[in-house]
Amino acid sequence: MKHIHLFVLILIVSCSGKSRETAGSSGGSNEKKEFVCFIYHRVGDSRYPSTNTSPKDFEQHLEYLSTNHFQVLTFSEAVDYLKSDKPLRKTAVITIDDGYKSFFKNGFPLLKKYGFPATLFINTKTVGGGDYMNWAELEEVNKSNIEIGNHTHSHDFFLNQPSATRYKSFKQEIELSQSLISKHMDIRPKVFSYPYGEFDVEMKNIVKEAGFIAAAAQNSGVIYSGADLFECPRFPMSEAYSSADKFAEKASTKALKIINRSPDDYILSENKRPLLTLTIDPTDLQVKQLQCFVQGGDCELQIVERNEKKITVTLQAVKPISGRRRTLYTVTVPDSNGKWLWYSHLWINSKVD
Repeated sequence: MKHIHLFVLILIVSCSGKSRETAGSSGGSNEKKEFVCFIYHRVGDSRYPSTNTSPKDFEQHLEYLSTNHFQVLTFSEAVDYLKSDKPLRKTAVITIDDGYKSFFKNGFPLLKKYGFPATLFINTKTVGGGDYMNWAELEEVNKSNIEIGNHTHSHDFFLNQPSATRYKSFKQEIELSQSLISKHMDIRPKVFSYPYGEFDVEMKNIVKEAGFIAAAAQNSGVIYSGADLFECPRFPMSEAYSSADKFAEKASTKALKIINRSPDDYILSENKRPLLTLTIDPTDLQVKQLQCFVQGGDCELQIVERNEKKITVTLQAVKPISGRRRTLYTVTVPDSNGKWLWYSHLWINSKVD
Protein backbone atom coordinates (compact mmCIF):
# COMPACT_ATOMS: atom_id res chain seq x y z
CA MET A 1 0.00 0.00 0.00
CA LYS A 2 2.87 2.36 0.83
CA HIS A 3 4.33 1.71 -2.62
CA ILE A 4 1.02 2.69 -4.23
CA HIS A 5 0.87 5.93 -2.23
CA LEU A 6 4.46 6.74 -3.20
CA PHE A 7 3.70 6.07 -6.85
CA VAL A 8 0.63 8.36 -6.77
CA LEU A 9 2.65 11.14 -5.07
CA ILE A 10 5.41 10.92 -7.69
CA LEU A 11 2.80 10.98 -10.45
CA ILE A 12 1.13 14.10 -9.02
CA VAL A 13 4.44 15.94 -8.66
CA SER A 14 5.46 14.92 -12.17
CA CYS A 15 2.17 16.11 -13.69
CA SER A 16 2.41 19.41 -11.79
CA GLY A 17 5.88 19.99 -13.19
CA LYS A 18 4.73 19.25 -16.74
CA SER A 19 1.81 21.62 -16.29
CA ARG A 20 4.15 24.47 -15.35
CA GLU A 21 6.46 23.70 -18.26
CA THR A 22 3.54 23.77 -20.67
CA ALA A 23 2.38 27.10 -19.32
CA GLY A 24 5.85 28.53 -19.78
CA SER A 25 6.23 27.21 -23.32
CA SER A 26 2.83 28.65 -24.31
CA GLY A 27 4.34 32.12 -24.09
CA GLY A 28 3.38 33.30 -20.62
CA SER A 29 6.91 34.47 -19.83
CA ASN A 30 7.07 38.23 -19.29
CA GLU A 31 10.69 38.43 -20.40
CA LYS A 32 9.89 37.92 -24.09
CA LYS A 33 6.93 40.27 -24.33
CA GLU A 34 7.03 43.43 -26.39
CA PHE A 35 4.76 45.69 -28.39
CA VAL A 36 5.18 48.16 -31.23
CA CYS A 37 3.67 51.61 -30.76
CA PHE A 38 2.79 54.16 -33.47
CA ILE A 39 2.25 57.90 -33.08
CA TYR A 40 -0.14 59.94 -35.21
CA HIS A 41 -1.24 63.57 -34.97
CA ARG A 42 -3.47 64.74 -37.81
CA VAL A 43 -5.40 62.49 -40.21
CA GLY A 44 -6.37 63.95 -43.57
CA ASP A 45 -5.05 67.48 -43.02
CA SER A 46 -2.53 68.09 -45.80
CA ARG A 47 -1.75 71.61 -44.55
CA TYR A 48 0.72 70.07 -42.09
CA PRO A 49 2.57 67.21 -43.86
CA SER A 50 5.13 66.79 -41.08
CA THR A 51 2.39 65.68 -38.66
CA ASN A 52 -0.28 64.45 -41.07
CA THR A 53 -1.27 60.97 -42.28
CA SER A 54 -3.67 60.53 -45.17
CA PRO A 55 -6.89 58.57 -44.47
CA LYS A 56 -5.85 56.13 -47.20
CA ASP A 57 -2.52 55.40 -45.50
CA PHE A 58 -4.15 55.22 -42.06
CA GLU A 59 -6.65 52.64 -43.29
CA GLN A 60 -3.86 50.63 -44.91
CA HIS A 61 -2.12 50.54 -41.53
CA LEU A 62 -5.26 49.26 -39.81
CA GLU A 63 -5.83 46.73 -42.59
CA TYR A 64 -2.28 45.43 -42.15
CA LEU A 65 -2.74 44.96 -38.41
CA SER A 66 -6.04 43.18 -38.99
CA THR A 67 -4.84 40.92 -41.80
CA ASN A 68 -1.70 39.95 -39.88
CA HIS A 69 -3.64 39.15 -36.71
CA PHE A 70 -2.12 41.72 -34.38
CA GLN A 71 -3.53 42.18 -30.93
CA VAL A 72 -4.31 45.92 -30.89
CA LEU A 73 -4.52 47.44 -27.41
CA THR A 74 -4.67 50.83 -25.75
CA PHE A 75 -1.38 52.07 -24.33
CA SER A 76 -2.31 51.20 -20.74
CA GLU A 77 -3.66 47.78 -21.78
CA ALA A 78 -0.37 47.03 -23.53
CA VAL A 79 1.60 47.98 -20.41
CA ASP A 80 -0.63 45.64 -18.39
CA TYR A 81 -0.04 42.93 -21.02
CA LEU A 82 3.73 43.25 -20.56
CA LYS A 83 3.34 42.66 -16.83
CA SER A 84 0.81 39.83 -17.11
CA ASP A 85 1.07 36.07 -17.57
CA LYS A 86 -0.97 36.18 -20.77
CA PRO A 87 0.42 34.29 -23.79
CA LEU A 88 2.79 36.00 -26.20
CA ARG A 89 1.04 37.71 -29.09
CA LYS A 90 2.00 40.16 -31.80
CA THR A 91 0.85 43.39 -30.21
CA ALA A 92 0.47 46.91 -31.53
CA VAL A 93 -0.66 50.22 -30.03
CA ILE A 94 -2.04 53.22 -31.90
CA THR A 95 -1.52 56.57 -30.19
CA ILE A 96 -2.67 60.00 -31.32
CA ASP A 97 -1.24 63.18 -29.83
CA ASP A 98 -2.92 66.58 -29.31
CA GLY A 99 -6.58 65.84 -30.10
CA TYR A 100 -7.03 67.47 -33.51
CA LYS A 101 -10.46 67.57 -35.15
CA SER A 102 -9.01 65.85 -38.21
CA PHE A 103 -8.55 62.71 -36.11
CA PHE A 104 -12.17 62.88 -34.95
CA LYS A 105 -13.41 63.42 -38.51
CA ASN A 106 -11.13 61.09 -40.48
CA GLY A 107 -9.30 58.73 -38.12
CA PHE A 108 -11.87 57.82 -35.51
CA PRO A 109 -14.41 56.40 -38.03
CA LEU A 110 -11.71 54.09 -39.43
CA LEU A 111 -10.80 52.82 -35.98
CA LYS A 112 -14.49 52.04 -35.38
CA LYS A 113 -14.67 50.29 -38.77
CA TYR A 114 -11.87 47.90 -37.79
CA GLY A 115 -12.93 47.64 -34.16
CA PHE A 116 -9.56 48.85 -32.88
CA PRO A 117 -8.90 50.80 -29.68
CA ALA A 118 -6.35 53.61 -29.44
CA THR A 119 -4.94 56.10 -26.96
CA LEU A 120 -5.47 59.84 -27.48
CA PHE A 121 -3.16 62.19 -25.56
CA ILE A 122 -4.70 65.64 -25.08
CA ASN A 123 -3.33 69.02 -23.98
CA THR A 124 -6.25 70.51 -22.10
CA LYS A 125 -5.58 74.21 -22.80
CA THR A 126 -6.57 73.84 -26.46
CA VAL A 127 -9.67 71.62 -26.03
CA GLY A 128 -12.52 73.13 -28.05
CA GLY A 129 -10.40 75.78 -29.74
CA GLY A 130 -9.41 76.13 -33.39
CA ASP A 131 -8.54 72.75 -34.91
CA TYR A 132 -8.97 70.85 -31.63
CA MET A 133 -11.68 68.48 -30.47
CA ASN A 134 -14.11 69.72 -27.82
CA TRP A 135 -15.12 67.94 -24.63
CA ALA A 136 -18.24 66.41 -26.18
CA GLU A 137 -16.18 64.89 -29.00
CA LEU A 138 -13.60 63.61 -26.53
CA GLU A 139 -16.43 62.04 -24.52
CA GLU A 140 -17.74 60.37 -27.67
CA VAL A 141 -14.43 58.78 -28.65
CA ASN A 142 -13.76 57.70 -25.07
CA LYS A 143 -17.05 55.78 -25.08
CA SER A 144 -15.83 53.93 -28.19
CA ASN A 145 -12.70 52.49 -26.59
CA ILE A 146 -10.38 55.43 -27.19
CA GLU A 147 -8.31 55.87 -24.04
CA ILE A 148 -7.61 59.46 -22.98
CA GLY A 149 -4.05 60.26 -21.86
CA ASN A 150 -2.41 63.33 -20.33
CA HIS A 151 -0.27 65.56 -22.59
CA THR A 152 0.09 68.47 -20.09
CA HIS A 153 -2.08 71.59 -20.16
CA SER A 154 -0.19 73.95 -22.48
CA HIS A 155 2.01 71.54 -24.51
CA ASP A 156 4.93 73.87 -23.84
CA PHE A 157 8.64 73.45 -24.61
CA PHE A 158 9.39 72.77 -20.95
CA LEU A 159 13.12 72.31 -21.53
CA ASN A 160 13.23 75.96 -22.65
CA GLN A 161 12.11 77.05 -19.21
CA PRO A 162 14.77 77.86 -16.57
CA SER A 163 15.55 74.84 -14.41
CA ALA A 164 14.63 76.89 -11.34
CA THR A 165 10.97 77.00 -12.44
CA ARG A 166 10.72 74.20 -15.01
CA TYR A 167 9.85 71.35 -12.68
CA LYS A 168 7.29 73.25 -10.65
CA SER A 169 5.63 74.39 -13.87
CA PHE A 170 5.70 70.89 -15.37
CA LYS A 171 4.19 69.32 -12.26
CA GLN A 172 1.48 71.98 -11.98
CA GLU A 173 0.50 71.53 -15.62
CA ILE A 174 0.18 67.77 -15.23
CA GLU A 175 -2.01 68.22 -12.16
CA LEU A 176 -4.14 70.88 -13.89
CA SER A 177 -4.64 68.67 -16.93
CA GLN A 178 -5.62 65.72 -14.75
CA SER A 179 -8.08 67.91 -12.88
CA LEU A 180 -9.73 69.25 -16.05
CA ILE A 181 -10.06 65.82 -17.64
CA SER A 182 -11.56 64.48 -14.42
CA LYS A 183 -13.97 67.41 -14.23
CA HIS A 184 -15.21 67.21 -17.82
CA MET A 185 -15.03 63.45 -18.43
CA ASP A 186 -15.09 61.85 -14.99
CA ILE A 187 -11.94 59.84 -15.73
CA ARG A 188 -8.35 60.09 -14.55
CA PRO A 189 -5.72 59.21 -17.19
CA LYS A 190 -3.20 56.49 -16.34
CA VAL A 191 -0.74 57.24 -19.15
CA PHE A 192 1.24 60.31 -20.19
CA SER A 193 2.94 61.68 -23.30
CA TYR A 194 5.80 64.21 -23.20
CA PRO A 195 5.12 67.28 -25.40
CA TYR A 196 7.39 67.05 -28.47
CA GLY A 197 8.86 63.90 -26.88
CA GLU A 198 11.15 66.11 -24.78
CA PHE A 199 12.06 65.47 -21.16
CA ASP A 200 14.93 65.16 -18.73
CA VAL A 201 15.51 62.82 -15.78
CA GLU A 202 13.69 65.02 -13.24
CA MET A 203 10.67 65.42 -15.51
CA LYS A 204 10.51 61.66 -15.85
CA ASN A 205 10.57 61.31 -12.06
CA ILE A 206 7.72 63.82 -11.76
CA VAL A 207 5.59 61.73 -14.13
CA LYS A 208 6.29 58.61 -12.06
CA GLU A 209 5.43 60.37 -8.81
CA ALA A 210 2.17 61.65 -10.34
CA GLY A 211 0.94 58.05 -10.44
CA PHE A 212 1.04 57.28 -14.16
CA ILE A 213 1.86 53.70 -15.17
CA ALA A 214 3.86 54.69 -18.27
CA ALA A 215 4.92 57.63 -20.43
CA ALA A 216 5.37 57.88 -24.19
CA ALA A 217 8.28 59.63 -25.87
CA GLN A 218 8.92 60.18 -29.60
CA ASN A 219 12.12 58.29 -30.32
CA SER A 220 11.58 55.25 -32.54
CA GLY A 221 11.77 51.71 -31.24
CA VAL A 222 9.88 48.81 -29.67
CA ILE A 223 8.69 48.59 -26.06
CA TYR A 224 9.58 45.43 -24.16
CA SER A 225 9.40 43.85 -20.72
CA GLY A 226 12.15 45.15 -18.48
CA ALA A 227 12.53 48.45 -20.33
CA ASP A 228 11.95 51.84 -18.71
CA LEU A 229 8.21 52.36 -19.20
CA PHE A 230 8.56 56.10 -18.60
CA GLU A 231 10.42 56.69 -21.87
CA CYS A 232 8.49 54.43 -24.24
CA PRO A 233 9.48 54.79 -27.91
CA ARG A 234 6.95 55.22 -30.72
CA PHE A 235 7.29 55.08 -34.50
CA PRO A 236 6.08 58.32 -36.17
CA MET A 237 3.54 57.93 -38.96
CA SER A 238 3.63 61.30 -40.71
CA GLU A 239 3.40 61.56 -44.50
CA ALA A 240 7.13 60.94 -45.00
CA TYR A 241 6.98 57.61 -43.15
CA SER A 242 3.41 56.39 -43.59
CA SER A 243 3.47 54.37 -46.82
CA ALA A 244 2.15 50.82 -46.50
CA ASP A 245 5.57 49.20 -46.93
CA LYS A 246 7.21 51.45 -44.34
CA PHE A 247 4.43 50.75 -41.87
CA ALA A 248 4.77 46.98 -42.41
CA GLU A 249 8.53 47.27 -41.87
CA LYS A 250 8.06 49.05 -38.54
CA ALA A 251 5.26 46.72 -37.42
CA SER A 252 7.52 43.69 -37.86
CA THR A 253 10.49 45.27 -36.05
CA LYS A 254 11.66 43.70 -32.79
CA ALA A 255 13.13 45.34 -29.70
CA LEU A 256 16.90 45.62 -29.33
CA LYS A 257 17.22 45.12 -25.58
CA ILE A 258 19.67 47.44 -23.87
CA ILE A 259 21.57 46.18 -20.81
CA ASN A 260 23.25 49.50 -20.15
CA ARG A 261 23.34 52.98 -21.68
CA SER A 262 25.72 55.89 -21.18
CA PRO A 263 24.88 58.70 -20.83
CA ASP A 264 21.50 57.89 -19.33
CA ASP A 265 19.73 61.03 -20.51
CA TYR A 266 18.78 62.84 -23.70
CA ILE A 267 20.09 66.36 -23.19
CA LEU A 268 22.82 67.51 -25.58
CA SER A 269 25.77 68.85 -23.60
CA GLU A 270 28.67 70.99 -24.84
CA ASN A 271 29.89 68.06 -26.92
CA LYS A 272 28.39 68.66 -30.36
CA ARG A 273 29.25 65.10 -31.46
CA PRO A 274 27.95 63.17 -28.42
CA LEU A 275 29.21 59.66 -27.85
CA LEU A 276 26.55 57.08 -26.97
CA THR A 277 27.67 53.78 -25.41
CA LEU A 278 25.27 50.84 -25.45
CA THR A 279 25.65 47.37 -23.97
CA ILE A 280 23.38 44.75 -25.52
CA ASP A 281 22.78 41.01 -25.30
CA PRO A 282 24.27 39.43 -28.46
CA THR A 283 22.28 36.20 -28.18
CA ASP A 284 20.77 35.22 -31.54
CA LEU A 285 22.01 38.39 -33.24
CA GLN A 286 23.89 38.66 -36.54
CA VAL A 287 26.41 40.99 -34.93
CA LYS A 288 28.40 41.48 -38.14
CA GLN A 289 25.38 43.31 -39.58
CA LEU A 290 25.14 45.90 -36.80
CA GLN A 291 24.57 49.33 -38.31
CA CYS A 292 23.95 52.81 -36.99
CA PHE A 293 22.29 55.94 -38.35
CA VAL A 294 22.31 59.59 -37.37
CA GLN A 295 19.35 61.74 -38.34
CA GLY A 296 20.54 64.26 -40.89
CA GLY A 297 24.10 62.90 -41.10
CA ASP A 298 26.48 59.95 -40.93
CA CYS A 299 27.27 57.68 -38.01
CA GLU A 300 30.38 55.92 -36.71
CA LEU A 301 29.86 52.62 -34.87
CA GLN A 302 32.59 50.78 -32.99
CA ILE A 303 32.48 47.51 -31.08
CA VAL A 304 34.57 48.12 -27.95
CA GLU A 305 33.85 44.86 -26.10
CA ARG A 306 32.39 41.53 -27.09
CA ASN A 307 31.87 38.17 -25.41
CA GLU A 308 29.13 35.53 -25.18
CA LYS A 309 27.10 37.50 -22.63
CA LYS A 310 27.30 41.07 -23.90
CA ILE A 311 28.51 43.36 -26.62
CA THR A 312 29.33 47.02 -26.03
CA VAL A 313 29.21 49.49 -28.90
CA THR A 314 29.71 53.21 -29.29
CA LEU A 315 27.78 55.46 -31.66
CA GLN A 316 28.86 58.94 -32.68
CA ALA A 317 27.84 61.47 -35.30
CA VAL A 318 30.51 62.18 -37.90
CA LYS A 319 29.57 65.88 -37.96
CA PRO A 320 28.18 68.15 -35.20
CA ILE A 321 24.45 67.79 -34.56
CA SER A 322 24.06 71.04 -32.63
CA GLY A 323 22.14 72.72 -35.46
CA ARG A 324 19.06 70.57 -34.88
CA ARG A 325 16.76 70.67 -31.86
CA ARG A 326 16.14 66.91 -31.91
CA THR A 327 18.47 64.30 -33.41
CA LEU A 328 18.14 60.52 -33.34
CA TYR A 329 20.95 58.01 -33.04
CA THR A 330 19.63 54.63 -34.23
CA VAL A 331 21.19 51.18 -34.16
CA THR A 332 19.71 48.15 -35.94
CA VAL A 333 20.73 44.51 -36.30
CA PRO A 334 19.01 41.37 -37.66
CA ASP A 335 18.49 38.24 -35.59
CA SER A 336 19.14 34.71 -36.85
CA ASN A 337 15.71 34.66 -38.53
CA GLY A 338 16.35 37.90 -40.39
CA LYS A 339 14.02 39.97 -38.18
CA TRP A 340 15.38 43.46 -37.58
CA LEU A 341 15.87 44.74 -34.04
CA TRP A 342 15.82 48.48 -33.41
CA TYR A 343 16.91 50.96 -30.76
CA SER A 344 16.84 54.74 -31.06
CA HIS A 345 18.23 57.42 -28.75
CA LEU A 346 17.05 61.04 -28.87
CA TRP A 347 19.38 63.99 -28.31
CA ILE A 348 17.67 67.30 -27.48
CA ASN A 349 19.29 70.72 -27.90
CA SER A 350 16.96 73.13 -26.13
CA LYS A 351 18.98 76.11 -27.41
CA VAL A 352 17.55 75.53 -30.88
CA ASP A 353 13.97 76.71 -31.49
